[in-house]
Amino acid sequence: MKQLTKAEDQVMQILWKIKKGVVKDVIAHMPEPKPAYNTVSTIIRILEKKEFVKHRAYGKTHEYYPIISKSTYSNFYIKNFVGSYFEGSFNKLVSFFVKENDLDVTDMEELMKHVKDGQAE
Repeated sequence: MKQLTKAEDQVMQILWKIKKGVVKDVIAHMPEPKPAYNTVSTIIRILEKKEFVKHRAYGKTHEYYPIISKSTYSNFYIKNFVGSYFEGSFNKLVSFFVKENDLDVTDMEELMKHVKDGQAE
């Protein structure tokens, strides 16, 4: 799996939310100023080449839908992030958040609970 660019991620967030749609549906969920139709269409075709989405053809119209779940990509992204910035150590990640965010014991316990729950999946 490849990491998404910011523009690709924005489109995927919309597709994960709406489950399926044509290019105009994706554009409708984007903030102003809306990007050009061709821009979004190109991004979606790139996502198709990266095997994040597929389409169903209805004549000349293509309806796109995600084939990678948001949770699968999130897991991939976090593992890469932790690997790149924290030497693959979740303990170093937690330590960083504790130091940078001045977490108290309750916050730290909650964070550790989420980390453990995520590892169990």
